[in-house]
Amino acid sequence: MAKPLIIVESPTKIKTLTKYIGKDYNVAASAGHIRDLPIKTLGINIEDNFKAEYVNITNKAKVIANLKKIAKGADEVYLAPDPDREGEAIAFHIMDILKKKGRVFHRVLIHELTKKGITDALETELIPDTDKYDAQQARRKLDRLVGYQISPLLWTKVQRGLSAGRVQSVTVKIICDREREIRKFEPEEYWTITADLLAKDPPPFNAALVKINDKKTKITNEAQAMGVLADIEAADFVVEQIKKKTIKKNPQPPFITSKLQQDAINRLRFSAKKTMVVAQQLYEGVEIDTGGPEGLITYMRTDSIRIAPEAAQEALEYIVNEHGKAYALDQPRIFKNKNKVQDAHEAIRPTSVFNTPKKLASFLSEDQLKLYDLIWKRFVASQMTQAQIDQKSIMIKATENYTFSVSGSTVRFPGFMDLYATEEKTTDNDIQTLPVVEEGDVLETKKIIPAQHFTKPPPRFSEASLVKELEKNGIGRPSTYASILSVIRDKGYVDLEKRYFIPSELGFIVNDLLVESFPTLLDISFTAQMENNLDDVESGRLNEVELLTQFYHGFKKTLDDAAENMVSVKGVGVATGIACPLCQKDVNIKIGRNGHFLACTGYPDCSFTSNYLRDEKGNISIVEKFEDNTPVKDCPKCKEPMIQKEGRFGLFLACTGYPECKHTESVGQENSDTDTGVSCFEPGCEGTIVEKKSKRGKIFFGCSKYPDCSFASWDKPVNKKCPDCDSVFLVEKENKREGKFLKCPNKECKYKEKAIQETSADQDPSVD
Repeated sequence: MAKPLIIVESPTKIKTLTKYIGKDYNVAASAGHIRDLPIKTLGINIEDNFKAEYVNITNKAKVIANLKKIAKGADEVYLAPDPDREGEAIAFHIMDILKKKGRVFHRVLIHELTKKGITDALETELIPDTDKYDAQQARRKLDRLVGYQISPLLWTKVQRGLSAGRVQSVTVKIICDREREIRKFEPEEYWTITADLLAKDPPPFNAALVKINDKKTKITNEAQAMGVLADIEAADFVVEQIKKKTIKKNPQPPFITSKLQQDAINRLRFSAKKTMVVAQQLYEGVEIDTGGPEGLITYMRTDSIRIAPEAAQEALEYIVNEHGKAYALDQPRIFKNKNKVQDAHEAIRPTSVFNTPKKLASFLSEDQLKLYDLIWKRFVASQMTQAQIDQKSIMIKATENYTFSVSGSTVRFPGFMDLYATEEKTTDNDIQTLPVVEEGDVLETKKIIPAQHFTKPPPRFSEASLVKELEKNGIGRPSTYASILSVIRDKGYVDLEKRYFIPSELGFIVNDLLVESFPTLLDISFTAQMENNLDDVESGRLNEVELLTQFYHGFKKTLDDAAENMVSVKGVGVATGIACPLCQKDVNIKIGRNGHFLACTGYPDCSFTSNYLRDEKGNISIVEKFEDNTPVKDCPKCKEPMIQKEGRFGLFLACTGYPECKHTESVGQENSDTDTGVSCFEPGCEGTIVEKKSKRGKIFFGCSKYPDCSFASWDKPVNKKCPDCDSVFLVEKENKREGKFLKCPNKECKYKEKAIQETSADQDPSVD
C-alpha cells in the first residue's frame, strides 16, 4: 500500500518535510500554480456566470506527470500549498487533476516548517476552503477582465505591448499624482531663530524661538527676522518654566508583511521583492546544525499581528534568562487586530526564540542574517517591558514678548529598548543633554542665529512609503505589494531613481488616458472597496458571481465608450500647448517606432517633428535640431567645436577633434540612466553599467561612458566570473520553464546556474 502523499507548493520545502516525516509520507511539490487561464484568449465565459476556462500551464507538463506518478496508489493526499488564497487555488487545481474514486483529499495549513508546526498541521485536517478559492478566482477573473480588455485598447491608441492591470494602474496614478503635486509646488519662505545659551554649569545648549506675544512663531521674511533680532539682541534670557514628566514607551507588535517590507527597505536597503525572496528562504528552511533544514520564521504573508500564546511564553522565558525579570512581563502582551484581516495567520515571528541571530550567524547568508535579526528582535521586543523616559522641557523668556523652548530626555529604564541598545545610540544624536537649571535663572547668551528656510514639496514615494500608502488606502494585500512594485517598473511606467519612484513619460500618457476614460476603475476608494469585497467573498458574506456581475455591468459600458472616444496618441496625439516653430499650429506628443516625440498637428502641410525635454515643473521644451556640421558648443577639453550625432542609443554630442579628442556628451539624458553599481567589464574602461532605454523604449544595459565605450547587453550583467570559461561576467535571464537563472554570455560556453528567485506566491498570475 502506497504511503499517503503530501503536496507542497515550493520544491525547497521537500527536504525540510522529509527530515521530519519522510518515513511515513511521500512528499512532492507543484512548483507553484499548475493551472491557469489561457494566455491567448480571455478564458472567461461572461454569459455563463463568468465561468473560467482553466488549462494546464504548458511548462508544468512534467510536474503534473510527476505528481500523477507519485500519487499512484495513494488513497490519501494532503494538500499543503501555502496557507493563503493563491495556495488554496493551487490545492483545488491539484485536487482536480488527481481526483480518483476512493481517494480522499485533506487540506493542511503549515504556518511554520518545524517538527511541531508540521505535526500540528497534519493533525488538524481541513477540507479545501471553497470560499477562499472563490475569492482567489474572483480576483483572478477581475484582473483578467480588466487586463485583457483594456490592454488591447492601449495597443490601438498608444503602442503595442502595454498593459493596464487593475491594481497596478491605480498605483501608477498615485505616483503620477504625487509628481504633479511636486511640480506645481511653490516654495514659501520662512525663518527660524535659535539662541546658543549657557547656564551656570555646562553643557551649553541651544533653544528655538517658539512664540511671539504668546502666539506660534511665524516669520516669513528677512525684515521680520531682523526686527526680532533687534528686539532680543540685548535682552536677558530668563528661565520661565521647567516641565518634567516620565513617559512610557511600548514596543511595536511583531511584523506583518507590509511593515516588514517597509523596515527592510529603510534599515537594510532591501527592495520589497528581495525582502520577500529572503523571507521565503527563512520560512522554507535553512540547513543548520540540527542535521538538516529547519524553517526559521512563520509564514511571511500576513496582515495579522496575533501571536500564539506558547510563542509568547517562550519569549518571556528567554527574556528572563538573558535580560532579567525586570525586563519581562508578568503575562504575555496580547496584540489585537484593529482592522479586518485574514486572522488565520500569526504575525511574522521566529519559530523558536532560542534560535538567536548570533547562534545562526554561521549558517545564514549575509542577507538572511540581516532580515532574520530584524524579525527576531521585533518579536522579542514585543514581549519586553515598557521603556521609561524622563522628559524635560525648559521655557525661556527674552523680554515679555519672545518665548524660546528646548527639550531633552534621558532613559530612566530602557525596557525593550535594551534589545536595540546599539541601534538607539545612533538615532539619538539630535537629543540635547540639558544642564541643571531653576526657574528664574538668567542664562548667558553666546550667539543668536537667524536662518532662512523654504518649505519643501511633498517627497516622492520610495518603495517603503509606497507600500505604506497602498496599505493605508487598502489597495492590494500582503502577497501583492512586491509584485505590484515590480510590474510597474518592468512595464516602463515608472523609474526608480536614487531610490524614489518617478513616472516615465509613458507612465504619464497611459495614466492620463486611463483616468479620462476609466475614472471609476482608477479611483482609489473604488479599488479599496473591491479589496473589501474580495474579503467578503472569502468569509462567505458575498457571492463571487454577484461581485463579478456588479463590477462588469458598469465596466463594459465604460469600456465601449473608451473604445470610441479615447484619444489616440498614434493619431491625434496628446496636446502640449506648444506652438510649432514653423507654422504656429499646435504641437502634440505622439509615439512612434522610436518612442515619444513632438509632431505638428498641421501634418502633412507641415512636417515638423522634434524630440523634447521636460523641466522640473513638467514644462515641455523642444530639443533644438542641428545639422551634422553645425557647431553646438565648444568642447570643454580641447575647445574644438562639438556637433550633434545620433547613435544606436540616441542623440549625443561629439568633439570634432576626434580621434585626438574623444570627448562626448549625451543630449538631454543626464538623469535618465539608472546606475547598477557594477563596473564596466571592458579592459581599461572606468565607466559603470547603467540601465538604459533604447529609442523604442526597451530596457538594455550599457556603459556610462558611451559612446567612448560601446559595451551593451540586452541582459543584465552580473559581476560574477564564469567558472567554465574566461568570461568576466554572467548575465541574468528568465523564462517560464526555468524562472530566473544566470548564464554565461559566451555563446560557445553552456554554463548556467540558478539565480535567487521568488516562489509562485509572489509570481501572482493575477497580474495580466
